[in-house]
Amino acid sequence: MLERGSERGARLEAAPREWAPGSDILYRFWRLDGSLGTVHPARVVSDAPDRLLCWVLPGTPIRITTSPDGRKPRELPLHERFSGTRVPALSVWHTTATLRLVFAEHWSSVWWFYEADGTFRNWYVNLEVPLGRDEAGVNRVDGVLDLEVFPGGEWAWKDEDELSSALTAGRIDQARLNRLRAEGERMAGLAERGRFPFDGTYCDARPDPTWKLPSLPNDLVS
Repeated sequence: MLERGSERGARLEAAPREWAPGSDILYRFWRLDGSLGTVHPARVVSDAPDRLLCWVLPGTPIRITTSPDGRKPRELPLHERFSGTRVPALSVWHTTATLRLVFAEHWSSVWWFYEADGTFRNWYVNLEVPLGRDEAGVNRVDGVLDLEVFPGGEWAWKDEDELSSALTAGRIDQARLNRLRAEGERMAGLAERGRFPFDGTYCDARPDPTWKLPSLPNDLVS
């Protein structure tokens, strides 16, 4: 399993220089067994030692994993969603432009979702295990459990129905899940009080219209 201090973990935690605005980076999700899952290329807005702000743009090529017969995880029955053989596949970010704030040490990132006309819609708190960064991008483990946060401070857990299957399959373990849920509760408290990042910051943000779509390395889907 992927652990801090392991050979792979040590490699992932190597800290490069800060990325300049407009840089291409890879937002990568690893699994606890060390295998690579989803990869989202992104464009950097700003970078600091404790946080990265980036855009994932519509039409961006992304890496996903599917069953050998080509079914995506959401197309599989719940008891198969986190188990069995997975193969890499090429897909596209079909959602509208999404701004993401990735905290270096926090077990979460915050995503701003917008309507097609650019109007802010809601926040999504993606609960994640941080694994540091390397020269190509940031590295996380998806925590399965997430939060949706809406203007006004209302919030709701998301994907709680998947937890039992994810635990059984080893996609997440109970100790990490406990910490992820605590992080979710902390973020929910910020949302209820209207504290950053749920205070309206970045709700009127727009990606630079001159940016080209970032690329996905070919070897990630071969």
